[in-house]
Amino acid sequence: MIRIAAVGDIHLAPGSEGLLRPAFESLPDLADLLLLAGDLTRHGTPEEGRVVAGEVAGLSVPVIAVLGNHDYQSDRQEALTRELAEGGVRVLEGDGVLVDVGGTKVGVAGTKGFGGGFAGRCASEFGEPEMKAFVQYTRRCADGLAGALRELREAGSDLLIALTHFSPVPDTLAGEPLEIYPFLGSYLLAEAVDEAGADLAVHGHAHMGSEHGLTAGGVRVRNVAMPVIDRAFAVYHLAPHGTDGQGPRSWAIGGTVPHSTATHV
Repeated sequence: MIRIAAVGDIHLAPGSEGLLRPAFESLPDLADLLLLAGDLTRHGTPEEGRVVAGEVAGLSVPVIAVLGNHDYQSDRQEALTRELAEGGVRVLEGDGVLVDVGGTKVGVAGTKGFGGGFAGRCASEFGEPEMKAFVQYTRRCADGLAGALRELREAGSDLLIALTHFSPVPDTLAGEPLEIYPFLGSYLLAEAVDEAGADLAVHGHAHMGSEHGLTAGGVRVRNVAMPVIDRAFAVYHLAPHGTDGQGPRSWAIGGTVPHSTATHV
């Protein structure tokens, strides 16, 4: 049983010190690793990043993150990433990390991602240079995610997780105004997830969305934006439920609420 804690859109800044630390200190009893799905800060400053780093510093579980759009606001994302690294956070962008959890190799690949919309109603690389650049940026993010997932699979990952800020599917946007869906995610991210055969996709960004979704290929998606999960983090249990003898191990997924009873999804 592998326990994945995840949260996004915590939007910390000076003055938020200690807000999440008590909950995070319970992680060793509840989870094997913590995923942060972007928008860790309000305006992407190194000072705000220092607050985030302080909330997770010294935890006995690995902390893996991607940045979100708020974390790019000040154009200081490199300095912000350095501050997070000081707190032991591994920030991903088009790359991945392999974590050993009791002999199980858990691969996490990440990218911030970007918008563009979803299959049948999406932006395309046609017309003005600005529109082409918009879609090309999303495609680069998706390609980076796909490459990282492939590398982790080839490295022998037993469990493969895609971590993004923007959503790969429209399901988890339910509750958001339809007019802004193109700015909340892209189907290209879902294609990357399905191509690699990931076991779980985790994202944030959609504060008014819903928690549960599914890619066209059947990969379960979870929106862990804090306003959606309404707690310091959600914990998802991923456990092997047998093999078919011809493909990779399959996994069952459930969810738990910290300090509450377990539920299954």
